[in-house]
Amino acid sequence: MEYISTRGSAPAIRAKKAIIKGIAEDKGLYVPSAFPDFGTNPFAGLEKEDYAAKAATILQGFLTDYTPAELRTACRAAYAENFDDPKVAPVRFLEGKTAVLELWHGPTLAFKDMALQLMPRLLSIALQSESERYEVVILVATSGDTGKAALEGFADAPGVRIFVFYPHGGVSTIQRLQMVTQRGKNVGACAVEGNFDDAQAGVKEIFSDPAVNKKFNAYHYRLSSANSINWGRLAPQIAYYFTGYDDMVMAGKVQAGHPILICVPTGNFGNILAAYYAKQCGLPVSRLICASNRNRILADFIRTGIYDRRRDFYRTESPSMDILISSNLERLLFELAGRQPAVVSGWMGKLASQGWYDLPPDSLRQLQSLFYGGFAGHRDTLKAIREAFERQGYLMDPHTAVGYSVLQKYREETGDPTPALLASTASPFKFNEAVLEALGRDPSGKDEFTLLEELAAISGRPIADRLIELKSLPEVHTKVCTQQGMAEKLYQFLGIQKGWLPF
Repeated sequence: MEYISTRGSAPAIRAKKAIIKGIAEDKGLYVPSAFPDFGTNPFAGLEKEDYAAKAATILQGFLTDYTPAELRTACRAAYAENFDDPKVAPVRFLEGKTAVLELWHGPTLAFKDMALQLMPRLLSIALQSESERYEVVILVATSGDTGKAALEGFADAPGVRIFVFYPHGGVSTIQRLQMVTQRGKNVGACAVEGNFDDAQAGVKEIFSDPAVNKKFNAYHYRLSSANSINWGRLAPQIAYYFTGYDDMVMAGKVQAGHPILICVPTGNFGNILAAYYAKQCGLPVSRLICASNRNRILADFIRTGIYDRRRDFYRTESPSMDILISSNLERLLFELAGRQPAVVSGWMGKLASQGWYDLPPDSLRQLQSLFYGGFAGHRDTLKAIREAFERQGYLMDPHTAVGYSVLQKYREETGDPTPALLASTASPFKFNEAVLEALGRDPSGKDEFTLLEELAAISGRPIADRLIELKSLPEVHTKVCTQQGMAEKLYQFLGIQKGWLPF
């Protein structure tokens, strides 16, 4: 299978090269030239196999220049003892035909581990096939969870360095501690003044600046990304929607071949895009429910067809969704445009120059036939946490609560009784302050670790060792910069002298 750019002017390449490059030369995102058809039962004969074997089966349909043995080995290493549940992505069943797909049992307690424990292994295999020897520099902008998951996944990986930018004051305390205490000889992180969109814009500028890339090339560095713009991040996420559906069938909650709803809380549109791709590959899905927080740009887009980033930005209790420029939406636009790159380039050009674009009526109808968009504000989010815990004994983090709230609104609005799979994206312990507030406790004046202990006492669930150890780990990545100073911080991390080339 080849991968083509959403902007159309970059050459088609194979999966290994796409994972190394991250983003196309024309600033587009790589998408599969065609979607494999897995049918409704891709795991026939694999009923007794573990998550790793099932994930490798799905990935083989997309990463066709990797051998089956390479994918099996990589998946077995990625989904092993580093996950605290043997099912890796277990499903919990709630009342009201709702199944919760828990994606946070990895080492950083967030769904990003599902891809970022595997991606470094896929990149390592890809680099082995390269004739030229160079060091890959993974450059990441994060709204919270991707940063730590990427740092953890790539720490001390041979032939790779990784540097993460995150919004200063725009992540939870636990998220910040996880990043600034990260150990590894090849890792670095820096806070950026502003919000996630500022950090993301700065990273994109570094990727697209010819002078910066010339300097990196001179030092035998090649830039790549661990954000979901990289196909190596997105492809592993497709697998867990198939395993989640399979678990629903095995539990008798849905009949094989019958459709389900999939509800995903999302800001950058990557996680729900993976669900859309699963549908394109045969997964029976009747509707994709896109759940936004107060930064409701995606919900508004689905309802109106107008994407307008000229609006106020809010810091919320679900910081990983505090985003106004959803990079992965470009991949969906490519499909809505009938795979016409010129149309996508036009929309992206309008977004860059005017701050907005709108869909024509036929594209909007297609979008709304696939997706439902809704949002949950602060009160709705806390209410969802409280009700799920008090009525069903299920504790969820604010991001999952956004999805839970929007799913309830969808059912009330449409009367649709179809069984639903809700993506749960983070452990509630990563956002203990908001969860405790939702449960009627006053978190003010208490440090992070006191809050963790209080939440453990209320919920009856243990605190993960990875969170307990944060109390004693030194903070080593403490730099702060402006968006304009991001390239200089990266130079310092790599030991590149400003304005000097080694020849």
